[in-house]
Amino acid sequence: MEKNSSCCFSNLSANLPITCLITFITIILVRVLYVFYRTGKPLGKRAPQQPLSTLIVLGSGGHTAEMINLLLVLQKDRFTPRFYIAAATDNMSLQKARVLENSLADSSGVKGISAEFMQIYRSREVGQSYVTSVWTTLVALVHALRLMIKIRPQVVLCNGPGTCIPLCVIAFFFKVIGIRWSSIFYVESIARVERLSLSGLLLYKLRIADQFFVQWPQLQRKYPRAQYVGCLM
Repeated sequence: MEKNSSCCFSNLSANLPITCLITFITIILVRVLYVFYRTGKPLGKRAPQQPLSTLIVLGSGGHTAEMINLLLVLQKDRFTPRFYIAAATDNMSLQKARVLENSLADSSGVKGISAEFMQIYRSREVGQSYVTSVWTTLVALVHALRLMIKIRPQVVLCNGPGTCIPLCVIAFFFKVIGIRWSSIFYVESIARVERLSLSGLLLYKLRIADQFFVQWPQLQRKYPRAQYVGCLM
């Protein structure tokens, strides 16, 4: 009898880690499905005009110019404080963002600005080999995670630069584990007429973005979950 009890106890002890692992994976899968279900839906009632901390991802070339135009019509009191992030080698974009924030402060008569400016490592530089990019991608992910833990934005606003991918993935991960529910808004570049950029395609296919906007009607027909908003430039 004692031998049978000992065997049963040993079997239970041996199966306990496996049971815990299966339970953990099941909980995570259920949570991921719930996040997919809730993505893009209203979060419920908020206090009227409650400010929302907003992460704005900038990119070189036309990405920043398009984002600046978008920010000009944004409710500044609603989306504050604002955190601007650009690639570590992209000083021009942050300079344009500083100019915008300074002009907003001057026009409103407010001393100082309610914005912070940060830089993030690129996952891969132009022309970099894919072998060496494995290491730089890991470094970029760790750096992005550190910034996201610090900011924990309620809104993420991006429009195509590759630097937005690790930030959006981490924001989605935060939703799954319950750290912060960040609403991700993606606006595809006006330069994308027939097909999405790689960043846009990833966020669309993985269903990470809460709202996905395109500026050409043929793109909306090709990607039906996207919303056509016309040309924003």
